Amino acid sequence: MGGSDASTDVSPVEQPVEAFRAVVGRETFVDVYDARYRSMVQIARLTTGSDDVAEELVQDAFVDLYRRFDTIDSPAAYLHRAVANRCTSWVRRRVTERRYHERSRVDVSAWSDPDTIAVMDAIGRLPIRQRTAVVLRYFADLNEADIAAALDCRPGTVKSLLSRARTQLEKELTDEH
Repeated sequence: MGGSDASTDVSPVEQPVEAFRAVVGRETFVDVYDARYRSMVQIARLTTGSDDVAEELVQDAFVDLYRRFDTIDSPAAYLHRAVANRCTSWVRRRVTERRYHERSRVDVSAWSDPDTIAVMDAIGRLPIRQRTAVVLRYFADLNEADIAAALDCRPGTVKSLLSRARTQLEKELTDEH
């Protein structure tokens, strides 16, 4: 009783974790989290420039890792890819938003023209995805690939959205005149 053996060196809470490592022969989710969290946040922080965004993106990546942990061979590689993808998507959205806001500054005097008002009203009546595609294309001057990234769809979908929107706008605007 006075001696120390291997079973007393590990707390009762850690015993199942140690047993899992021995049986499976790989790190647990907690091991991966403890070893990788700070470095993943640092990568995300350097990419996004924001502590809060970095924390959120990395937390989301760890949630996804947790859900798939048993099926992933290399948790570290998965995390790097997941964090990089999330950061890239976040940066793309921010760039698109900035471009849109910079280019969407409309001269207020232009709104006094009845034709402009009619066009803007017609655009406002489009379904939201068509309206967003039209605004990004014709007001923010984004190309189809950038619009697809912003809408999280394929470029072909953007073409379809724009085509349907133009058809609807043409119909509405020719009916009014």
